[in-house]
Amino acid sequence: MLAGLEHAAHLIHQSDALVIAAGAGMGVDSGLPDLRGTQGFWQAYPALAQARLQFEDIACPDTFRTDPALAWGFYGHRLQLYRATRPHAGFEILRRWAEAKPFGGRVFTSNVDGAFQRAGFAQADVQECHGSIHHLQCLDACSNAIWPADDFVPQVDSAACRLLNAPPRCPHCGAMARPNVLMFGDADWVPDRSARQARAMATWLAGVQRPVVIEIGAGTAIPSVRMFTERLRWQHGARLVRINLREPEVKDAADVGVAIGALEALQQLQKRLNSENLADNE
Repeated sequence: MLAGLEHAAHLIHQSDALVIAAGAGMGVDSGLPDLRGTQGFWQAYPALAQARLQFEDIACPDTFRTDPALAWGFYGHRLQLYRATRPHAGFEILRRWAEAKPFGGRVFTSNVDGAFQRAGFAQADVQECHGSIHHLQCLDACSNAIWPADDFVPQVDSAACRLLNAPPRCPHCGAMARPNVLMFGDADWVPDRSARQARAMATWLAGVQRPVVIEIGAGTAIPSVRMFTERLRWQHGARLVRINLREPEVKDAADVGVAIGALEALQQLQKRLNSENLADNE
């Protein structure tokens, strides 16, 4: 473990650009519920456990049509939670590292919570591959319009997981709005915002030389982040630091996997990077 941390610190230290690739495990140390696996999901949402509804059943556009109060109860609760959650100290560590690199840093995340922006990362430096719960679109996909959810304040019966007030409406056609989040079986997600972010990421990557990817809390069950990481390894020669409690394995001996939680791993790496910097200055 100690050797792995030393190796990871060296990879970060020698890089000229930092790519942060974050999955659901990044938010656990901020106090967010771990929704991975049915038991974790049901523990966070007992009403859905009682109804025997799994994550795929509720995170589905069809539920907004068949039971909008339940669908918006779930997403409204998450929206409230994310608005109230303060990102843990590891976000600030990553931001400082990114700012210190010659080419800076960028974020690729499957999380829809907006935590990196609240932690001080510029919106232009974040790619949200599954969209953002802080933005809305029309449920009927009357247009490709995407707008902020700032004006919607959900009132949720948390015990029943049901929305109590009126759901948001599309300003163009008056139909119910939904989060601009990629759900299961989602043919109507409007990807335009995420696509613009992807183009900005590609433009930035074309100018870096020695990128390192710090992949945090991204598993194989929903592999969006891991697929992105693999593309960077093959297309840009990026080295990989994988921080993952459950699945830390890496394919290449030049990369490193660390089986520690996000915050502890980042704090441990910061200590070692301080030592690396001191060694350079001697």
